[in-house]
Amino acid sequence: MIKHSVHVKPEQQGLWFIVNRGRLWLNGQQQLPQGPYASLSLSAAPEQICQLGELEGVPAYLLINNDQIADEHHWVSARAILPAGERLFELAARAVQVALFLQTHRFCGQCGSAMSLVNWELATLCHKCGHRCYPRIAPCVLVGIAHQGKILLARSSRHKAGFFSILAGFVESAETLEQAAVREVKEEVGIDICNLRYVGSQPWPFPHSLMAGFIADYAGGAIRCQPHEIEEAAWFSVTELPEVPPLETLSGQIIARLAQMTVE
Repeated sequence: MIKHSVHVKPEQQGLWFIVNRGRLWLNGQQQLPQGPYASLSLSAAPEQICQLGELEGVPAYLLINNDQIADEHHWVSARAILPAGERLFELAARAVQVALFLQTHRFCGQCGSAMSLVNWELATLCHKCGHRCYPRIAPCVLVGIAHQGKILLARSSRHKAGFFSILAGFVESAETLEQAAVREVKEEVGIDICNLRYVGSQPWPFPHSLMAGFIADYAGGAIRCQPHEIEEAAWFSVTELPEVPPLETLSGQIIARLAQMTVE
């Protein structure tokens, strides 16, 4: 359970996630700081301290820092934490997402009044109109498709030339994950799919997504790229894959799994 407004003593040991405008602070060794609270070199007192969980018995804390950034090279995206392991990345994702929630829910979206933190949970409450808000989580589906020894990959208009991935999209209101997977594939590349199998999930704090991954079978249709969304898409041989997401990502894991399935 995430706890906000935590008071820590100078001698408190912890793994410290210092967040400023969506980025994490790394020390001189390019690592997340760990040790007593008093050992941290903070440019200003944290606006908020939250307990996020723990890693190998060490409590993990979020420190929200809104001071002007002077040392840019110390501040990194949560993506930089991916190679450090799944659990550490999950805590980094949690830190960035909680910081974003607290930053963007200072005022009520219904009446504009100041919001207050609820004592017993991570939520904000408007005492004027009663509007209550919780951290936003945006579910997104990832769909990997293999057919006749090849994998369907696409390049989004947001990605650099030569970089491909499996198909992805956000879940719409009153839509199941399975319905979203079928719809997104059809919309983005004109392909029909069937036999969806769930693979796994991964938090993705850019800014507050939760990826749900599937593998599906090809059911028909020819590739037709969605304008303004997909620049190019094609069936790639597993021996001639282009640049794809790393294995630390759920997309990369699904691609690797499909590649293994095609050679078995």
